[in-house]
Amino acid sequence: MNFLTIGHRGVMGVEPENTLRSFVAAQQAGLDVIELDLHLSKDGALVVMHDTEVDRTTDGSGAIADKTLAELRSLDAGRGERIPVFEEVLDAVRTPLQAEIKDVAAARALSEVMRQRDLVSRVEVSSFHDEAITEIARLVPGVRTALVAGRYGTDVVERATAAGAATLCLDIRRLTLEVVEHARKADLRIIGWVVNTQDHLRLARAFELDGATTDYPEIKRTGRFTA
Repeated sequence: MNFLTIGHRGVMGVEPENTLRSFVAAQQAGLDVIELDLHLSKDGALVVMHDTEVDRTTDGSGAIADKTLAELRSLDAGRGERIPVFEEVLDAVRTPLQAEIKDVAAARALSEVMRQRDLVSRVEVSSFHDEAITEIARLVPGVRTALVAGRYGTDVVERATAAGAATLCLDIRRLTLEVVEHARKADLRIIGWVVNTQDHLRLARAFELDGATTDYPEIKRTGRFTA
């Protein structure tokens, strides 16, 4: 079984999250996929950041949606890194990407880039929000999508199926055999997050998951030998 290792916001355990520096480090570590988060700036740019506000990860404050790209560019996102836009990540690394979108507006902006740059085979789109997945699937025929969930029961399988997602990205700390078996019956792939310890990695392998999202590149090396 090909067990995928997915770099969480690059390799955020060792580099500033969602920066080009972090994404390049993830690629150099040989991670199979790089996960990142997308928001829209005030002037409609697809900026790469997890939170809705810049306070936690930069030296600025306030909501991303209230700032222009130029204003966001002026901030330090860690170790002198700048907040990247999605297109810059596409050019900086060759590794396949998993792009998490927060809403329907981001889905529409992302769909334009995916069509322009023919990214269906390279970019999987994920979201906690069913409607965002449904919208990107409507706008980009053939796009691969994943439903992300932190608090869930077996009903998450029906949600994924209804939204047309082929993959579930689930909090490893809440995962049960019942959910795994239900998902497999629906032919869904399952990725566990965030897998940063050997115990969680062993759990992911015991459940025969398709992969793990991790903050640390070491999981790539140890994952091969963990049964």
